[in-house]
Amino acid sequence: FPKYVEALDVAQRMNTRLAAALRTEADLKIIAKRQKEFEAAVKTGQHLKMSEANKQFHMAVAYAGKNAYLASFYERLLNQGQRMLHLHFEYLERTGDGYLLTDEHELMLEAIRTKNVELADELAHAHTRQFQDNFIAFLRENYTTDVSFGPLAAAE
Repeated sequence: FPKYVEALDVAQRMNTRLAAALRTEADLKIIAKRQKEFEAAVKTGQHLKMSEANKQFHMAVAYAGKNAYLASFYERLLNQGQRMLHLHFEYLERTGDGYLLTDEHELMLEAIRTKNVELADELAHAHTRQFQDNFIAFLRENYTTDVSFGPLAAAE
């Protein structure tokens, strides 16, 4: 997981930086459309739709960066992380801790819109860290703490 998050952070930051520097008006429209689709998916509460819409938002950002190699690498990471993202969404819904990324997506979109490369980088990095922190909190949960399994039998 630490190496996965490290790679995700680098890819996310680089693609978001490039999008802020190189995006076109057409790219902005696509990114904004994907963000609205993500918000609609969040309202359904269906984790599969949410994770796919999240991926499509981030891929729209990557395509706006105009580097097919970085976009392809990023897509591979996003595909590999979708199962973890489902757990992330479930954890946030169950605990009420944190939020479902929509505000961060809006901020990233605005940084890309204004061509603020440094802010786009900071937001992409914070976005990865928020996912990492919530996933680690999920992993720390112990579902069996309050479950009695009875006395352990002595090995014979």
